[in-house]
Amino acid sequence: MGGYGISVGGYRVEVATAGAGLRGVWFDDKLLTETWEIEPGQKPPLSAGLVLSPWPNRTADGRYTFDGQDHQLEITETSRNNANHGFVRTVDWAVSEQDPASITLVTPVGEHPGYPFDIAIGVTYALDADTGLTVTHTATNVGTRRAPYALGQHTFVRVGDAPIDDCTLQLAATEYLPLDPERQLPAGAPAEVAGTDLDFRAERRLDGIWMDTPFTDMVADAGDGRARHRVTGPDDDVTELWTDAAFGWAQVFTADPAHDQPYPGRGRALAIEPMTGPPNALASGDDLIVLEPGQRWSGSWGLRYHPAPGDRRSQD
Repeated sequence: MGGYGISVGGYRVEVATAGAGLRGVWFDDKLLTETWEIEPGQKPPLSAGLVLSPWPNRTADGRYTFDGQDHQLEITETSRNNANHGFVRTVDWAVSEQDPASITLVTPVGEHPGYPFDIAIGVTYALDADTGLTVTHTATNVGTRRAPYALGQHTFVRVGDAPIDDCTLQLAATEYLPLDPERQLPAGAPAEVAGTDLDFRAERRLDGIWMDTPFTDMVADAGDGRARHRVTGPDDDVTELWTDAAFGWAQVFTADPAHDQPYPGRGRALAIEPMTGPPNALASGDDLIVLEPGQRWSGSWGLRYHPAPGDRRSQD
């Protein structure tokens, strides 16, 4: 396991080879993500920053059918009898390209019991002094049969040292997916956030909010087609997480000591996880990517810091 750094302008990023993990993003001295120490043989707390592939989230009972064949994945979340978060979050990825402002890591997914498909994946972290961090994921079917695919990245977002409870959250999503609270699996079709406690279309304070919820039906900006989620600190500076059209879902999760899942050194913390599909996508087929032999898929998301209005560093 190793770590690498890139920087440009006020931005700095550290990446771990294990899980291609996003260890930290800074603008000047402000952290835009939660961070963690690189320790051989140990995952980051709550899988912070890790790439989740070839499916994110959960597959119920580890079972799915694809092209008429039944498949049984290893159960990795035994308390809920689910297969969780794919195969690559503990793999040491290889660095294929690097320069001062970008780095690309690659790995084969590998064939596994319940997933007999041959996919090669990569992720590029690239910095721009004006627009911040762009994260571009690729997946290529290097095998001879069609392959099901989905991806997410477990990104914790913060605004410097501000406690999450002093921040507000605004999401671009107009729908959420109800989950069974016992197994965190879909319990119905997506529903409108309007009129519910999950309506974050206008910014709301995070004090006392707990979520582990998939959101979808993103409202994208007409100019660039990106959906933008924003965490605003008490000084009115903003950490923005944007996604392109490839990431139609975002799992929003609150680490919380009251739910026996604190983030070390922070207590409460907020994850906004870009995902290409919902929980149980392998089984439901909802927004599942199907790669033909030789086909390549790509999608991007990113992070940008917006100083408070009037700040001399403002990029707006």
